[in-house]
Amino acid sequence: MVIDVEGIIIKVTDYKDSSKILEILTKEYGLIGVIAKGCKSIKSNLRSVTDRLTYATFTIYYKKDKLSILSEASIINNFSNIKKDIEKISYASFLIDLTHQVYKQNNDENLYNLLISALTKINDNFNPLIITNIIELKYLGYLGVMPNLDGCSICGSKTVVTLSSSHGGYLCSKCHTNEPIVSDKAIKLVRMYTLVDIDKISKLDINKDVVYEVNNFIDDYYDRYTGLYLKSKSFLKNIINVK
Repeated sequence: MVIDVEGIIIKVTDYKDSSKILEILTKEYGLIGVIAKGCKSIKSNLRSVTDRLTYATFTIYYKKDKLSILSEASIINNFSNIKKDIEKISYASFLIDLTHQVYKQNNDENLYNLLISALTKINDNFNPLIITNIIELKYLGYLGVMPNLDGCSICGSKTVVTLSSSHGGYLCSKCHTNEPIVSDKAIKLVRMYTLVDIDKISKLDINKDVVYEVNNFIDDYYDRYTGLYLKSKSFLKNIINVK
């Protein structure tokens, strides 16, 4: 059957001389495989709508559990600010890779909404590191390894003094040993990230040092508990370390 489906291309594989196989994360049908026949031809009307990061309404001949066939696409947002900035592209690429991997483990439809919201904010020039960290923290819930941010991870005390990836979240002064102490703002911020509605963010005015404290916790936490090692994350870390 022919359907119109909202989605974003998250993976592209060349197929034969002139075609591509697309993996599209869609709002209604989840992750689907689509072949774009002849799209690499200069004359093809699909040429400009079959690249990674294309967010559009796709008209396809849908075949459940098989490769569907792309007929046409109407762009919803071309993410022009992302595509002209190497830093933004790097964040977007990582978020797409991360979403792809998380979706394989938990195909919750809200992952699609979170990805689109994050890319839209990055395209609108919100701090890409903060937006990415928010997504990373939210995704931990879908992976089943959310850190303990209700109290001390060891004793449950509500009087916490730092973040500890090795202990899985907050630590209080009694349970703290040699873990680095982070700022009070970082302690509050990491919890706020898990609760905030990305679509409702209108301003991000956060001290750079605090942002990096939270980012370092998230990076180490992912390394310890998720088993996800993405090349796009390694590249992103290099960008962050240079800044």
